[in-house]
Amino acid sequence: MNRETVVAEALDLLDEVGLDGVSTRQLAKRLGVEQPSLYWHFRTKKDLLAAMAQAAMAPHANAPLPTPGDDWRAWFLENTRSFRRTLLLRRDGARLHAGSTPTADLDRIRHKMSFLVASGVPERDAQMAMLTASRFTVGSVLEEQADSGPGPGVGQGLPADVPSIDPESAFEAGLSLIVDGLTPRTTA
Repeated sequence: MNRETVVAEALDLLDEVGLDGVSTRQLAKRLGVEQPSLYWHFRTKKDLLAAMAQAAMAPHANAPLPTPGDDWRAWFLENTRSFRRTLLLRRDGARLHAGSTPTADLDRIRHKMSFLVASGVPERDAQMAMLTASRFTVGSVLEEQADSGPGPGVGQGLPADVPSIDPESAFEAGLSLIVDGLTPRTTA
């Protein structure tokens, strides 16, 4: 049993029982080991959850980085959509990610920021746009994943004369507002 096996099995457990059901006791049982043997790989459950969050983000973390010739708007939209798709790949993916710190992705984040600045986005605006898009995406996916029961989706609980909006349309509308708000602030 190695660290990668433990994380892969923990992610499978997450998909089956949700974040609240993930425990080191359940994980040890699935792996056929005693619970203390997990501490060889992860000192705490928090360390395990951090490793799970990093592994769950692999599809987004391995997406191509922007290149100097790319249109920043198209890249920003696709980068944020990729983040959303990745969060949706796992049950409670947004909750898992929300408690993590992207220490392994710092070089990628710096590259993305440098790309936006080189594309004419003022540095502070680039920082705030990336942060806003990230938090908006996590919040959107949190709502979408929490609303897994029957019902119309986004807009559930609103008066009858207010139409509901499917989660993807709501996400796209909000994402457009972020990009549209940033566009006039660019120098390019």
